[in-house]
Amino acid sequence: MELLPFFEPVHVDLYFPEDKHIGSQLLVTHVWFTNEEKEPDLSNIDIAFLGVPEARYSAHNEGCSTAPNEIRKEFYKLFFWKNEVSILDFGNLIPGKTVEDTYAILSDIMAYLLEQKVVPVILGGSNDLAFANYQAYSKLEKVMNMVSVDSKFDLGNEKDPISSEGYLNKIVLQQPNYLLNYSNIGYQTYLNSQADIELMKQLFFETYRVGGLRKDMEEIEPIVRNAEMLVLDISAVRQSDAPGNANASANGFYGEEICQVALFAGLSDKLSSFGIYEYNPMLDYNTQTSQLIAHILWYFVEGFANRPNDILFKDQDQYLRHAVTVTNALKELVFYQSKKTGRWWIEVPFFHIKTQQDKKYFLPCSKNDFDTACRDVVPERWWRSYHKLNR
Repeated sequence: MELLPFFEPVHVDLYFPEDKHIGSQLLVTHVWFTNEEKEPDLSNIDIAFLGVPEARYSAHNEGCSTAPNEIRKEFYKLFFWKNEVSILDFGNLIPGKTVEDTYAILSDIMAYLLEQKVVPVILGGSNDLAFANYQAYSKLEKVMNMVSVDSKFDLGNEKDPISSEGYLNKIVLQQPNYLLNYSNIGYQTYLNSQADIELMKQLFFETYRVGGLRKDMEEIEPIVRNAEMLVLDISAVRQSDAPGNANASANGFYGEEICQVALFAGLSDKLSSFGIYEYNPMLDYNTQTSQLIAHILWYFVEGFANRPNDILFKDQDQYLRHAVTVTNALKELVFYQSKKTGRWWIEVPFFHIKTQQDKKYFLPCSKNDFDTACRDVVPERWWRSYHKLNR
């Protein structure tokens, strides 16, 4: 697939005049840029940056279409990582005649990159671009899990057109459907209707309030570890830390907390795409939000550079098996702990309809889930997954 015709390349000298290059900065050590003459060789590329200046379906935050270049200005000032990682910045996608055209182009490009084992990172743009991200997996017919870091669910109404505050229902209702699970990290109850909160429970989707997660940020790690796709709406960050957003809230994650989420995302061996949306430079103060997003990207790549590769259970000897008998469970609960990283999984049995066979799903979990089972209580994470897989 030829990619260059769809992009406006990055004009590097606009960010870094030649006489100001610093040898150990990202620009000259780990990042490559496309040009207008030659298709890039993806064989040695780990991550691809895709600027997407699309905000026609944004909810009162149209200025986020100018975000990609402002993010780059701050990101390329940062210094490189200890471990090798190769990034290719394609530049900015040329928007389609309609938003739907942009979705189609973007999803085709992302599907191609996913096939090439390159992790695409979207620099948005509005949050509805997550729909195009999902469509990439749909085109590959790949069943996937999605995590959204957002103060709202963005469910929307089935009868309303898609928007940055109403795209999730379009994903859920699309047929054939490849969404196995959706998790929201950081929602704020007063920004979501009780009807939407109840619907999330009925769909067995995972939802985590920002206040509850703040008590133990480590609980975010297994949520993210189970996802192929992560969507980050910058409005999940409190306004005082990220003012560049028309829908920012007085509450939300702190800057260092959202960087920790990005680190967990990078560390996940399973996660294969990442998008940051809704940053509006017109509302920013002293580049505060663009700096934070640059740090978020840095921590994501830092995590990627240190991926432990312990998710596929290729070598059973590298895991400790713990079987726990719980009174209300159908059978004993089986946990696995990686000897390499200390990370945990729990075994979820289910009946595979197509093959007519009993199967096992290895669900990422935490040490707290194991401790809960040892107290003779079935972990909520296990119940939710069991009901979803055996519906």
